[in-house]
Amino acid sequence: MMRSGRWAVRAVAAAICLMGSGCGRVELAFGEAPRHSQVQADITRTSYGLAHIRADDFRGLGYGLAYAYAQDNLCMFADTLLTVRGERSRYFGPAASATEPANGEYGAAIYYVKLNNLDSDFFFKGYLDIEQLRAGYAAGSRDTQELLEGYVIGYNRYLKDHAGRYPAACNNAAWVKPITVDDMYRVLAEKALHATGEVFAQEFVNGGRSPGQALPSAPAGPANGALLQERLRRLTREQLGSNALAIGSDLSATGRGLLLGNPHYPWTSTDRFYQAHLTVPGSYDAMGVILGGIPLVVIGFNRDVAWSHTVTAAVHFTTFKLALDGRDPAGTTYLIDGVAEKMSSRQVSVDVREADGSMTARSKTFYFSRHGAVVVWPAAGLGWTASEVTVLGDPNRNNTRLMDQWLGIGRAQSVAELKSALDRTAGLPWVNTVAADRHGNTLYADASVVPHMETAKFLSDCLLFEPLLTFDGTRSACGWGSDPDTPPGIFSPARAPFAMRTDYAGNSNDSYWLNNARALLTGPAPYGYSPLYGPVNAAQSLRTRIGFVQLEEQIAQRGRLQLQDLQELAFANRIHAAELVLPDLLPHCLASSDAQVRAGCAALAGWDRRANLESRGAVLFREFWLQVANAPGKWAVPFDPRDPVHTPRALAAGLVPDMLASLKRSVQKLEMLGVPLDGPLGQYQSDTRGGVRVPIHGGIGNVDGSYNSLTMGSPLRATGYENVIWGTSYVQTVTFDHKGPVAEGMLVYGQSVDPASPHYGDQVPLFSRKQFIALPFWPEDMKADPQYKVMRIAE
Repeated sequence: MMRSGRWAVRAVAAAICLMGSGCGRVELAFGEAPRHSQVQADITRTSYGLAHIRADDFRGLGYGLAYAYAQDNLCMFADTLLTVRGERSRYFGPAASATEPANGEYGAAIYYVKLNNLDSDFFFKGYLDIEQLRAGYAAGSRDTQELLEGYVIGYNRYLKDHAGRYPAACNNAAWVKPITVDDMYRVLAEKALHATGEVFAQEFVNGGRSPGQALPSAPAGPANGALLQERLRRLTREQLGSNALAIGSDLSATGRGLLLGNPHYPWTSTDRFYQAHLTVPGSYDAMGVILGGIPLVVIGFNRDVAWSHTVTAAVHFTTFKLALDGRDPAGTTYLIDGVAEKMSSRQVSVDVREADGSMTARSKTFYFSRHGAVVVWPAAGLGWTASEVTVLGDPNRNNTRLMDQWLGIGRAQSVAELKSALDRTAGLPWVNTVAADRHGNTLYADASVVPHMETAKFLSDCLLFEPLLTFDGTRSACGWGSDPDTPPGIFSPARAPFAMRTDYAGNSNDSYWLNNARALLTGPAPYGYSPLYGPVNAAQSLRTRIGFVQLEEQIAQRGRLQLQDLQELAFANRIHAAELVLPDLLPHCLASSDAQVRAGCAALAGWDRRANLESRGAVLFREFWLQVANAPGKWAVPFDPRDPVHTPRALAAGLVPDMLASLKRSVQKLEMLGVPLDGPLGQYQSDTRGGVRVPIHGGIGNVDGSYNSLTMGSPLRATGYENVIWGTSYVQTVTFDHKGPVAEGMLVYGQSVDPASPHYGDQVPLFSRKQFIALPFWPEDMKADPQYKVMRIAE
C-alpha cells in the first residue's frame, strides 16, 4: 500500500512540475534533499570522433552526451524534434514531407511513415499523450529522469554556446530552439512506435474528425489482409533488419563469449546510430551506440557482457472491431459485454504556414476506446460506419520503460542478469536480444512488448480476421490478458521465447524458432508460444540461412572461433542465392544457342559468387536475381521443417527456360547501360560523401542471401548503384580477456551528418576495406589514442 501511494504522489508531483515553467529539479521520492544544481561532464574524443562521456551522476551524463551529440548532429536532431512536436507544418508548410537526405546529409524523414507535414503533425500530436508519458516517466527510475533532465540542459547549453555558428543546414533557422523534458519524452515515444503506431500512422489520421464533421462516410471495403502483410514485410524484411551472433564457451578459442552485432539501419535518417561510451563511476559503464536521440547505449558492451538487437518477427499490435451504439448519432459510443461505453477523445491544433506566409490553425479530434485508437483504412476493410469501427491496440503507445530497460541491460554482469533485467522491466519495444558474457554463456530472447493474446484466443471465435489480427472488441473476454509483475496487456518476457546456451545463438530477423541450427525452439506444450511471436515450421530467409550455413562451416573447419572469425563472417559477402541456383543453371545456359545467354553464363561461371569489391559478375547476377527471386515453384527440393537451414534448394528443371529468358534480359540491360558483364562490383556500387566516391561491398540481404546487406539509393545505372540508404551500419565484434572487453568495430557512415565535420563519412573507407578498429574501453587505451582530447563542460 505504501509503495502504491508513493508512486502516485511521485507521478502527480512530476506531472505538475513538468507542466509548469518555473520548476527546477523534479523531486522523485519523499525524504530526498535537493541536490546542488551544478552539472558537469567530461567529453573525451578518440579516433573517428568516438565520444566518451564521464560524469559523477546521470544528470551530468545526459548533459555531456547531449552536448557531444549536438556537436555532430545538431541539424538532424533539431529537425527530428519538429516531427515529434508536431511542428513541421508551422515551418515548412502542410503539403511537403519531412526533410529527405541529400548528398549524404541528414534526413528527418521516417522511411516507413509516408505522411505529408500536416498529417505527420496530426499523428504525433494526436497519438502521443504527453500526460501519460509524464506520468510513466515519473513512475520510473530516478536515474532515467536525471539523465533526461541533464540531456535537456546539455543540448540547450550547446545552442547557447554556438548561436549563429550552427552547421550550414540549419544555421540561423527559427526551428532550432531549446528543448524541454517533454520533448525528450516525445523523442523516446517515437522510437517505441516503429512497429506499431507508425505502421498505422495514416490510418490513425484518417480516423480523426475536423471541426463540424459528422460521422465519417468511410464504409469498409472487403477485408484485405494482404495490404497489412505487405506493409509489415517491408518493415521487417526490407527496412529495419539486423544480424546478431553470440558464441559460447563450447566453441570459443578462449572459453569466453564472443559477439557479432550487425544492425542494418538507415545511413541518413533519424534512426542513425552514434558511437558513445557512457560512464557514471560505480553505477554504469557501457560502450557502443545510441539510436537517434536515445541517451543510452542500446547496442554495445560493458566489462562483462556484450549484446546486440535484431528486429523481431513478432507482431506488436492487434486490432479490434467494435460494435457502435446506434443511440449515439456521433458514432463514438461502443458496446462491450452489452454495456455502452463512451470513447475518449483528444483534440489537437496544428499551426500551418500557408503558401502566402500567413499562419493558420487546423484542428482534428481523435478517438480512443479501451482497446486503442480508432483507425480508418477502407481499402483493407477498416471503416467507420454507424454500426462499427476498428481500433488499433498498441502496447507501445505509452511504453515509457525503454530507458530503464537499457539501463538494466548496460549494468548486467552476465547474460543471466541481462535476462533478469529483460523479465523485470519488459521495455524493449520491437527487438530481439542476442548476448554473450565473459563466462562463455550466450542468450537469445524475444523480450519485446507483445500483446497478451494466448494461442487459445486465436483458435476461438474471438478472432474475426486473422490477416489483420482483428479480434472481437464487443467482449471483454476477447481482449488482452496479463501476467504477474508485468505491465497490463503484454506477455511477461519470462513466458516469451528465449534460450541460454554455451554453443551459440543467432538471429537475422526470422522468428525465434531458428536461433540455433542444432536445436529448434518450439515453445511450451500444447500450443507453443502465441502466434504473435512469429511462425514455426516456416521457410527462412536466405540471409538467415547463409548466416547459419557459414557459421557451421567455419566451426567444422576451425573447431573453436576467435574475434577475427566473426569479422570474416560479417563481411564474407557470400551470395547464397547464387550458391543454390548456379550449379543447376550453368550447364543449361552454357549449352544455349543464344549468344547473349552464353555470354552471361560465361560471366557467371567466372564469378566467385560473392559481393566483394573485386567480384566480377556480381552485378549481372543481381539484375538477374531481382527478376526471378519471387518466382513460384523454383526449388526442386521443397522446404523441410526438419532442415530449415538447407531447404528449399536446387533449381527446378521446369523453371530453366524462364531463368534463361531472365538472364538474357539482364545481359541486354547491362549492355544497354555500358556495364561489362564481368565488371567488378567495386566499380559499380559506391557511396559518395563530400564528393569522394568510395566503393562498397555487400549484397541485398533477404533478396539474394547476403549476410552483409545494403539497400542502395538508385537502381543500376551506367555509373552503377549509388549511395546507401539502409544496411550494415554499426558493426561490433566483442570478446573478453581477464580484465574485461576486447572490442573492434566501426560505425560505417561515421559520427556526423555535417559535411564540414571531419567525421562526416570518415568510416566509410574502413567499411570499404573491411578494416575493424579497436574500440578503446579502458582509460589507458583512450589516452594512447592519437586523437585523444578531453573537454570539460559545467554550469
